[in-house]
Amino acid sequence: MDTANTRLWTEVTDPEKLREIVGEVKPQAAQKERTKLHERDREWLAVSPYVVVATSDAEGNCDASPKGDPAGKLVHVLDDGTVAIPERKGNHRVDGYHNVLANPHVGLLSLIPGRRETLRINGRARVVSDAPFFEDMVVKGHKPVLALVVEIETIFFHCGKASMRSGIWKPETWTPDALPSHAQMVKETQTVDKTLEELVEYYGETYAKQLY
Repeated sequence: MDTANTRLWTEVTDPEKLREIVGEVKPQAAQKERTKLHERDREWLAVSPYVVVATSDAEGNCDASPKGDPAGKLVHVLDDGTVAIPERKGNHRVDGYHNVLANPHVGLLSLIPGRRETLRINGRARVVSDAPFFEDMVVKGHKPVLALVVEIETIFFHCGKASMRSGIWKPETWTPDALPSHAQMVKETQTVDKTLEELVEYYGETYAKQLY
């Protein structure tokens, strides 16, 4: 970091100053948190194929991990105050699960493609290796290897302004070819033994076959 430039920054360190800058919370926003699932929450989770799980370890080091499955198989509702998220085959890092073992507080951000709003859940999590409800999360004949069970503390719908500003769901704004292929970026940013051609093959058909 260029410390010379930071001298020109105006850093906010005081909660009162922060509130002065952003303004008071609007009553509707302040009152929208719930502690139990509403029927609309259940319906949302039933059609959401993508959720981001945010965690931190005992020292506050953070991690945000995306999870995806077919709609109806991702976030499993156990009861009005508890949901479970399956863990499928991956790279075996399980950073978020290590965090949960040290610090159970988690945040979830559930998305529906094309929908501006998101559903946010904050709560306390446990890592579960098996349970009867694993049978309800089977995809293509495979049970999850783990599940993150979250006891809900707060849940609410987040407004769509971020999606509107970004244009994230507008195909005309998409630029997937603005960067090199993932295989190329892996080759440039990581120490790997594979050739670029081997990486292209790996992240193509081979990669798709390893989802479950």
